[in-house]
Amino acid sequence: FGAPTPPLPKPAPPLPRSKKFLAIICHMTQKQIINRWLKGSKDAWDTAEKLMAAKKFDHSLFFIHLALEKIIKAVFIKKNNTFAPLIHNLAKLAETSGILLTAKQKSQLNEATEFNASGRYEDYKFKLYKKATPVFTKKWHQEAKLLLAYFQKEL
Repeated sequence: FGAPTPPLPKPAPPLPRSKKFLAIICHMTQKQIINRWLKGSKDAWDTAEKLMAAKKFDHSLFFIHLALEKIIKAVFIKKNNTFAPLIHNLAKLAETSGILLTAKQKSQLNEATEFNASGRYEDYKFKLYKKATPVFTKKWHQEAKLLLAYFQKEL
């Protein structure tokens, strides 16, 4: 019945992992892209501190996660010359980035990853809300400062 079905087109070749590729796709240099992620991390950290002062502890923890995620993605781009993976698991993201982690840091990143889901999904929000006491959140602000400083050294 009618003309034969044309063959499917060949898949596109894999995209190159290069600074030139990043610049072409984003119209930005690698340094500009990294700086954008770093600005986002600093903004998220500033928000986390303001939410802590406002006693919005669960929301503050969510923004701690966001600050950590963004700085790790900046490191990923610096080390790999390509876009950061679209994941929120901080330990996995750091390892994929080539960041050497101590067992304690990996454990901290795994715990902080829970703040992401807890900040987004209602089922988890109540668990985080109960956990996010002033003492717990203050402890996390201190730990996050150390982690952020460690990741900054990777840049």
